[in-house]
Amino acid sequence: MELVLALGIGVFTGSGIWLILRPRTFQVIIGLSLISYAVNLFIYAMGRLTVDAPPVVGSEAADPSLYVDPLPQALVLTAIVISFAMTALLLVVLLASRGLTGTDHVDGDEGE
Repeated sequence: MELVLALGIGVFTGSGIWLILRPRTFQVIIGLSLISYAVNLFIYAMGRLTVDAPPVVGSEAADPSLYVDPLPQALVLTAIVISFAMTALLLVVLLASRGLTGTDHVDGDEGE
């Protein structure tokens, strides 16, 4: 399971970086989204990959290593909200830029 997760994070990161380096604005937005997904998966994996572990400690005292760490889950939820807001802001700025320049190329050239 760790290998699949590591490969997924690597593919998301590599694809995101490749798309960010493209001249079209839509590709840049998708690249930023892929990188944010990779970061979210990485943060989530930092809380240990535990299968069938209870998420909340019960009323009886038990071994804390048997429970899931809630901090990475809270960080990922916060990162999802921030990445959504960042994507919305980027779309608004890019639409305004396209309205002013008439093109969606980053460098302003019409060719490619």
